[in-house]
Amino acid sequence: MSARKRNKLPDEPVQAHIDSMTHEGRGVTRVDGKAVFVDGVLPGETVTFRYTRRSRRYDEGRVDQVLEASNDRVEPRCPHFGVCGGCVLQHMDPSAQVRAKEQAMLENLKHLGSVSPERVLPAITGPRWGYRRKARLGVKHVPKKGGVLVGFRERGSPYLAELEVCHVLYPAVGERIMELRALLTAMQARERIPQIEVGVGDDDAVALVFRHLDPLTEGDRERLKAFGQDHGLQIWLQPGGPDSITPLWPESPADLCFTHPEESLRIPFSPVDFIQVNRDVNHRMVPQAMELLQVAPEHGVLDLFCGLGNFTLPLARRAARVTGVEGDAAMVERARENAVKNGIHNTRYFAADLSADLDGAPWLSEPMDRVLLDPPRSGAREVLGSVAALAPERIVYVSCNPATLARDAGELVREHGYRLEAAGVMDMFPHTAHVESMAAFSR
Repeated sequence: MSARKRNKLPDEPVQAHIDSMTHEGRGVTRVDGKAVFVDGVLPGETVTFRYTRRSRRYDEGRVDQVLEASNDRVEPRCPHFGVCGGCVLQHMDPSAQVRAKEQAMLENLKHLGSVSPERVLPAITGPRWGYRRKARLGVKHVPKKGGVLVGFRERGSPYLAELEVCHVLYPAVGERIMELRALLTAMQARERIPQIEVGVGDDDAVALVFRHLDPLTEGDRERLKAFGQDHGLQIWLQPGGPDSITPLWPESPADLCFTHPEESLRIPFSPVDFIQVNRDVNHRMVPQAMELLQVAPEHGVLDLFCGLGNFTLPLARRAARVTGVEGDAAMVERARENAVKNGIHNTRYFAADLSADLDGAPWLSEPMDRVLLDPPRSGAREVLGSVAALAPERIVYVSCNPATLARDAGELVREHGYRLEAAGVMDMFPHTAHVESMAAFSR
C-alpha cells in the first residue's frame, strides 16, 4: 500500500471512547489497535472525532461531537478555543486541570525517575483569567483576513490565529487585541513588525515593546505614541536584539517592578526580561521554597539560574549570605543593582554557563548549607554533580518540565544520597498543559 493511500484521511467522523490524556492535554484512544491523539476531549468521554493527520506509529484527530461528556467538562470561555494554541484545557474544570498536572508530575517522577515524594504538597493556585503578565505576541499582515493579526499561533500550525480577545492575558492588553490590530493595520510598517513583547509590573504598569525590522516613519512613531497616551501604556521600540529597546512614550517611563510583599522587596525589570508570568502564584511560590529550604540566619545559600533575583533577594533577608549564578551576564548585572536598590548587601553574583564544565568555578569553593535550583526546561543535569559535591543539607528544585525534574530527581536520590521529601505543582499557567512544580530534597 502506498504511503499516500495509507495516510488518506477518512471523510466521516469516527466514534471512540477516550481512555486517558497525554501530558500535552490531548485525549488518547485506540482505533483498530492504533493510538490516536485527539484534541478537545477529556478522559472517560465518548466522542466522535475527525482525523487531522495519520502516520505509521500513531494518528491525530480533533473532536467532532461529544456524545457522553465527562463531569469535568465545562464551557470554554474563549471564543477562539480549539483554534488558538495558547490554551488547550479551557474545556476542563480548573480543579481537574490542577489534579491532572499533579498526576503528570507524579507519573513522571515514578516512571522516568523511579522515585516518589514522601508527601505531596498542596497545589499553589491563583487567578485563572487575566493572569498572564509576560507574553510575546506574534504579528502578521494578512490582507485576505482584512489586515494585521495579533496573538498566538493556531493549534498545531505555524499560522497566527485570528484573535479578537485573549482572556488569559492581562486585561489592558488581552481586551485590546482588536485595537492593536487596527493600530498596526494603519501603520506603513505593518509588514515589518513581527512581534510585540508584553510586560506588566505588579503595580499594573503595562509596557508594549514593538519589534520592527526597518526604521519607523515619523507618522508610525506618532501613531504608536498616541496609542500609548490614549490607553496609559508604555510604548517601547526594538529595532534589533533585546539590548536595543528604547522607550518611545513616555520618554522616561517608570520602572516595571515585581514584588515580594512579605519581604518588602521591589525588583525592577526590563519589558523584555524573563519574569514569572503569574504574580499571585509567584507570591506564594517563593515563600514555599524558603519554607522547604528551612533557611536559618547562619546559613549560606546557593541560588542557581537566579535570573534577576526572584529567589536570591528574599533568601538574603533570611540567610547569612546568598550566591546567585546566572548565564546571562546582563541579567546578573541587573540582579546586583536590584540588591543594592533594596538595601541588601549579603549577596554575590556570578555569570556562568551552568551547562558547561564548572571545574574551578569560584562560587563552588565555599561551603553551602542550602541550594535552590530554578533551571530552564532542559533541567539541571549538568550541575547536579557539582551541587552534590557541596553536600548541602537541603535542595529545592523549581521546575517547568516534569520530565527533566523526574530525571534529575532520580539522579539526586540514587547517585547522590538524597531523599525526595516533598513535591507539588504550581498552576502558573491555568488552561494550558504547562506543569510547574517544586521538589524538596534532604540528605
